[in-house]
Amino acid sequence: MLTKTQSQTIRWPAPAKLNLFLYITGQRNDGYHELQTLFQFIGRCDYLTITSNSSDIITISPELNEVPVESNLIYKAAMLLKTHTSCPLGAHIELEKNLPMGGGLGGGSSDAATTLVALNYHWGLNLNEDELSKLGVSLGADVPIFISGKAAIAEGIGEKLTFVDPTEHYYLIATPSCHISTPAVFKNPALKRDTKKRPHQQLMNDKWLNDCETCVKKDYPEVANTIDWLLEYAPTQMTGTGACVFSTFNHKNDAELLAQKTPKWLNCFTAEGLNTSPLRELLSTLNKIN
Repeated sequence: MLTKTQSQTIRWPAPAKLNLFLYITGQRNDGYHELQTLFQFIGRCDYLTITSNSSDIITISPELNEVPVESNLIYKAAMLLKTHTSCPLGAHIELEKNLPMGGGLGGGSSDAATTLVALNYHWGLNLNEDELSKLGVSLGADVPIFISGKAAIAEGIGEKLTFVDPTEHYYLIATPSCHISTPAVFKNPALKRDTKKRPHQQLMNDKWLNDCETCVKKDYPEVANTIDWLLEYAPTQMTGTGACVFSTFNHKNDAELLAQKTPKWLNCFTAEGLNTSPLRELLSTLNKIN
């Protein structure tokens, strides 16, 4: 018999992130790259509507095009949590996909993190944030930041977090019409891998750059053209390994005005920067209610 909490149907947000800066400070012997990057969330989200059940089976709808369910990060996260906790329950997960795939906004990692956080709640498993993050990092280096739900400087391969409070600007986020493989960017021999590590205070005060941007612009003219167009109006750079780029504004109205002026070949949306993620806000509300 499911408890009241276990039988709830809840629509959970899986927010996008921006890398406000991204520096590659070295490469480890195992091939992973050492980073210093600043994560901030934005209000644009995928949504996972979850209903747990006693079936011991995970079902997801709709199916993602050309992605077998076993390769879906949502399914992987759910099965990882089930296996780790020997949980006998199942769940149906309905995905509302709003974030572009291969855009550098962390959509897949965010979906996985929301799955872990949500099913931990639905199934009454009571794993703490650190336990969930240790599970999540096996699915992707960005998953722990989405589990924490707080803006942070990330180091190591992205798993060492120091929480910070950058200004919550407004952004115009543009999505060039290309899909960029993160592994391919990190394998690119032209990628800058020797940026000097800096103290956090210096990182926050220096001009913010992305070490991946130069080689991505060279290989993907769609990204280069997008950045060149937006730079005429506002500070603009790539997030993550691309393809999405963002322009920064102090006022919401300025971001929305530029969105109205963008050419037809440029898809874009506006969003507010958030130092606390919508997922963390919802979980806090649910925990207070229950």
